[in-house]
Amino acid sequence: MENFEPTHASKEQLKKEILTKIGAFDIPAIQREITAVVSAMSSLSTEEKKTMHRELNHAILGYDVIQPYLDDPSVTEIMINGLTPIFIEKKGKLHQTAITFESKTQLMQLIHKISNETGREVNLGNPTLDARLKDGSRVNIILDPVALTGPHVTIRKFKKNFNSAGELMQTGMFDINILKLFEVLAYCKYNLFIAGGTGSGKTTLLNCIAGLVPEDERIITIEDAAEINLPTRKNIVSLETRKGHSGTFDIDMSHLIKNALRMRPDRIIVGEVRGEEVIDMLQAMNTGHDGSMSTGHSNTPLDMLTRLEVIASSHTDIHHSLIRRQIISAIDFIIFVEKLPDGQRRVTKIQEVDKTASDYVLFPLYEYASAAPASTATLKGHIKQDERLKRFSSDEKV
Repeated sequence: MENFEPTHASKEQLKKEILTKIGAFDIPAIQREITAVVSAMSSLSTEEKKTMHRELNHAILGYDVIQPYLDDPSVTEIMINGLTPIFIEKKGKLHQTAITFESKTQLMQLIHKISNETGREVNLGNPTLDARLKDGSRVNIILDPVALTGPHVTIRKFKKNFNSAGELMQTGMFDINILKLFEVLAYCKYNLFIAGGTGSGKTTLLNCIAGLVPEDERIITIEDAAEINLPTRKNIVSLETRKGHSGTFDIDMSHLIKNALRMRPDRIIVGEVRGEEVIDMLQAMNTGHDGSMSTGHSNTPLDMLTRLEVIASSHTDIHHSLIRRQIISAIDFIIFVEKLPDGQRRVTKIQEVDKTASDYVLFPLYEYASAAPASTATLKGHIKQDERLKRFSSDEKV
């Protein structure tokens, strides 16, 4: 190792040599070998040896050059756009880094590692992957030639800090009045739908509202890639879709919702609906499974209801007016979240669905005015009285 000057090529060669020498993937043995190899590099300074040791650990045992961003709690998203500089998100704002993958081979090694760890196949025949990492972070991969500029990897990190609605309130996403309203809605088993744009905080809010469900109720969660995390719950079942390969068949959201109905659920929580599963979710909400929750993408609360109708209509021959009636009957409240220009994620609207109308009519309960002081963002209305609300004193809670 005399006069050794580390380059990307030499690091890749060292990685291969270490793995070849160790044979089996023995983590303690790999760590010892990395230490021995780096210690033998007499031409490197102490700081350079520390850097080399860290980079070899990341390359072999971690997620290569993006490992520092996965370890950094201030980074919320990581975007790999082929071999160009990596982008990250901090406090809702995008930043371009100076870090790149030096070769497509290096990037594909990361992609294969993620594919193997998640048990989801990604290749030219199946060029997209949607899964979660071991820490709960959500990862999306799309390969070339579908992605014209090379493989793209997007990682939305799992937010470990927000395990309760109270903790999320401290970030400014909503105030104490809204927290009290969420407590009422969760306790009284209203069907809730959280809507908003990509990255607005829908799943984070869903996770925290789900945490307000009484402890003696059985929760079943259904997601494409599991993100809902309720570690203190004793009676919870988490279901995740699976893509069929090597002789197995797909297990999709629709299949899981139907199966969940046979598992004695008190609450069914669907991470996001965007396909045929909309019909099954509406059926569940309309057949005695009150207190169900889900999320979806839309620009406004009204757009969300219209979008659900369009999605459902494209998967059934039922007349759109009957589907609309089902949606009105199923969903009690729309909670709308947005990512504001300053990067802050905020609950901006809460609207109640009028059950007596034949078309979509929404009653505003709350609207956030960004130009006004936070103290003036208060509830504008009251929940309509029904049998569920009578279990609570609205004067005390809302």
